[in-house]
Amino acid sequence: MHLCDFVPLRLKVMSIQQAIKERILILDGAMGTMLQRYNFSEEDFRGERFKDFPHPLKGNNDLLSLTQPHAIRAVHAAYYEAGADIVETNTFSGTTIGMADYFMEDLVYELNYESAKIAREVADEFTAKNPAKPRFVAGSIGPTNRTASMSPDVNDPGYRAVTFDDLRIAYKQQVEALLDGGCDLLLVETIFDTLNAKAALFAIEEVKDERNIDVPIMVSGTITDASGRTLSGQTVEAFLISVSHIPLLSVGFNCALGADLLKPYLKTLAQHTSFNVSAHPNAGLPNAFGQYDETPEQTQVFIKEYLDDNLINIIGGCCGTTPDHIRLMAEVAKDYKPRVAPVVA
Repeated sequence: MHLCDFVPLRLKVMSIQQAIKERILILDGAMGTMLQRYNFSEEDFRGERFKDFPHPLKGNNDLLSLTQPHAIRAVHAAYYEAGADIVETNTFSGTTIGMADYFMEDLVYELNYESAKIAREVADEFTAKNPAKPRFVAGSIGPTNRTASMSPDVNDPGYRAVTFDDLRIAYKQQVEALLDGGCDLLLVETIFDTLNAKAALFAIEEVKDERNIDVPIMVSGTITDASGRTLSGQTVEAFLISVSHIPLLSVGFNCALGADLLKPYLKTLAQHTSFNVSAHPNAGLPNAFGQYDETPEQTQVFIKEYLDDNLINIIGGCCGTTPDHIRLMAEVAKDYKPRVAPVVA
């Protein structure tokens, strides 16, 4: 036996900033897709605590972190088992704006805190098993169901259902709870209106300043269709410029499109930014019944093209993706080095 056969134990788990330089990081897949498999009833969503709540609760997936935490824990574990480095918290709708649909605004802090805590516990269990592959928790910050830069009423184009300040206040509460619950980084995702995202980023900066901390931030926009624009009308380049005013761990795209249709927009992004690039596409486009038919093997072929073209540093899945999709992504990604960013003037 040689001295080099001994691998020194890491006394301190590496940071995500270190890990992303060493390898392509794997993000998890869809939470909602996995929760649908449980076929939870209205009573399941309510649990004992909310059995007498006066409004319907079925469909409030964020609430399951309180009423069915075992399911959330199991989904996180399945993605880590499949090879994910990062899982997202079950908090996509976790703002007072999102929870207003269910009359549960008062629960927002607890929902985010408990969701982060569940993910943190599972992450730590997997890191303890293999310290050479540390697992990270990303606080999922969704876009809300309102837009700050567009009117929901075609007859009144000047009307806004939400203000920048409304969003900033709501996001700040979410961010504080996610960090208190143990998140390593924050993911502002599925951005269809960049003004909403700017409110989230402003809120994050406020919390960072108040707490005198630094938090890695991932930003992920959504190209809504073949026009190559976000819902609020921005091209890839315009979106990138809009979010590049603060240091980001990564910028990327998720949702709406499958990996094949997303590729040209990802390519444009990768050519124009020195930030790390992320992608978590859907499992293709939905069929007539709203289901996603793209198999893990089909997705893997498209992801290999991303890797061959040096497009990504972080890869995962959105709607319709499962641990099987993530497993095959991880298998192919391990043979590639992380994307090397171009020198952007």
